[in-house]
Amino acid sequence: MRHTFYLLIVLIFLSSCGETESPQKDKKPLNIVYIMADDLAYQAISAYGSEISKLAPTPNIDRIANEGARMDAVYCTNSICGPSRASILTGKFSHVNGFYKNVDGGDFDGEQLTFPKVFQENGYQTAVIGKWHLGTTPTGFDYSKVLINWGGQGTYFKPQFCVNGTDTIQEYKRHSTKVIEDDCIDWLESRDKDMPFMLLYQFKAPHRDWRPDSIYHDLFTDFDFPLPDSFNDDYEGRLAASENMMEIENHLNRRDMKQEPPHALPTRKDSMKWYAYGDRGQFWTPNDSLQGEELKYWKYQTYIKDYLRCVAGVDRAIGTLLDYLEENGLAENTLVVYTSDQGFYLGEHGWFDKRWMYEESFKMPFVIKCPGIIEPGTTSDQMIMNVDFAPTLIDFAGLDVPGEMQGTSFKGVFTEEEVPNREAVYYHYYEWPIWHKVQPHYGIRTDKYKLMHFYYSMDEWELYDIESDPQEMHNIYNEAPEELILDLKQKLEHIRMDYKDDYSINEMKVMTDTVIKRVYNEPNKVNK
Repeated sequence: MRHTFYLLIVLIFLSSCGETESPQKDKKPLNIVYIMADDLAYQAISAYGSEISKLAPTPNIDRIANEGARMDAVYCTNSICGPSRASILTGKFSHVNGFYKNVDGGDFDGEQLTFPKVFQENGYQTAVIGKWHLGTTPTGFDYSKVLINWGGQGTYFKPQFCVNGTDTIQEYKRHSTKVIEDDCIDWLESRDKDMPFMLLYQFKAPHRDWRPDSIYHDLFTDFDFPLPDSFNDDYEGRLAASENMMEIENHLNRRDMKQEPPHALPTRKDSMKWYAYGDRGQFWTPNDSLQGEELKYWKYQTYIKDYLRCVAGVDRAIGTLLDYLEENGLAENTLVVYTSDQGFYLGEHGWFDKRWMYEESFKMPFVIKCPGIIEPGTTSDQMIMNVDFAPTLIDFAGLDVPGEMQGTSFKGVFTEEEVPNREAVYYHYYEWPIWHKVQPHYGIRTDKYKLMHFYYSMDEWELYDIESDPQEMHNIYNEAPEELILDLKQKLEHIRMDYKDDYSINEMKVMTDTVIKRVYNEPNKVNK
């Protein structure tokens, strides 16, 4: 009798174990949609609450944040298009993955490990659609259709795409954002529905020269946007910043401002020269009566309105994707990320563009949703870097994160698992002097301070108390306590060693000076 009782207990136990394991066995692999715009600042996303975004809301990007999480401390390790994309793909810093400059830095080594390859090797159907800007043919994808004209940047109108590294096609009617939007849905419709998928959905917009779809031309015409508080920054105490060539007042050119030449120019070279006038600080005005502060104000309003019109197109396209996932029963089993390849200046410090370690270009927008794992309405100030994206996506999918990736998964932020306590994030920018004469520099940001070293043609240190001076207007390096500076410099040296970026100043200058011409994957044949 006793033996029968024990046997019954064992059978019940085994039965209950089987019941708890079976749902796990039947659980479908998690789909991944990684959405990335180009130069779309966090200030332009209404989920982040800026004054500008309140007048130009982004309801569909906000949907991702509202249904998941808004990350408030995500940082780019090298704030420029190609290098940031390379770090995101590989989970490695620029000096390790080899792609550390857009200009004269060669093309991306597609032979190295990337997170799409990890998904592909684990049974996922993978695709990249839209902007690539890394030169070499995308690897790790079952399908690719990427912008290739204009040096790999792509154009807003009449864009050219390379399909699967071989066929080149050109679009003649639709705006590039609309083409990418439609192609994304087409791929989702035509994919193998029996396989999980991992899609990179990537826009050219709102990159310079900010040419919106015609359906948005009347948007924001009945009001002007407020000027940022630091719009008239005089760069006192910041030598590197004072030598910039990215000021709205002095460096927006005729092409940016949608000017047309007064008469037909004889050659394309003449036309390009006319449109580029202003890049290097040449003074111009659309009419002699527009001068001084009024001219600067007009340039800002022209710039910001076209920029935000481009953002409106991206937000619409994201809404199309979110609607498709919901209508096709995919939303509950799909992780969706929206981010940008870096931040961008929307008039702060009087600037456009990126590159600097100052907050507006250093900080990236990042919203993420994953039903069942991320609680809707979550916010986080956990310090994250773009090298963390790859291991995080891999971790969410339950796959093994490759040990060679330098980034760290932050999935634990949402699952109450232990997350490494990161004291600081690291930054290093290498290009000089084009395009905008931003001095090469490296540095760290803690939750309270930011320390930067500008080293190429100067030896200048800058230190900011982010809590008391969030706009970074007052460099306190020469007045801060010695013990604070020593502590931050020690942290900086430790992090440089940890990430294998402890080169000498001369070695870093050589990296900047090294010229490796880019080839780009631009087949000559265009199928009309």
